[in-house]
Amino acid sequence: MFEIENSWTPAHQAVESDDHATLTRLLDEGADVNEVCCEMTLLMHAIDQEGDSALQSGKPIDSALTAIVLAYGADPLATLEGRKSAYELAQFYDHGMAIRLLDRFTAGHGRVAEPLRTDL
Repeated sequence: MFEIENSWTPAHQAVESDDHATLTRLLDEGADVNEVCCEMTLLMHAIDQEGDSALQSGKPIDSALTAIVLAYGADPLATLEGRKSAYELAQFYDHGMAIRLLDRFTAGHGRVAEPLRTDL
C-alpha cells in the first residue's frame, strides 16, 4: 500500500475542503493570504474550488471562499506566470459573483497586475 502525500498548506487545504470556519481562523491567526501552493494563490484556488464544485455537483455556485480571502487582503490582481488569473478563472467558470467581488476590490486601485515571484 502507498500513501498519497498532501501537498496543500493548511489554508489551501481549508479551501479545498470548502471549510470556511477553518480558513477564516487560519487567516485571522496570520496565515499568508497571498501564499502560493500548487501554482495557485488562495484566491485563485477559492475561485477554482467554487467553480469546480458547482460544475461537479450541479448546485448553484457560491462565493463564500472568494469573499473570505478578499476580506483578509488577498491581492485580486496577482498573477502567476503561465496560469490563469483569478479574474480569468472566474470568467472560465462563469462565476458572476466572484467577478463582481473582484471588480469591487480592484475599483479605483489603478494597479497593473504583475506576476508573483515564486522563487523566494
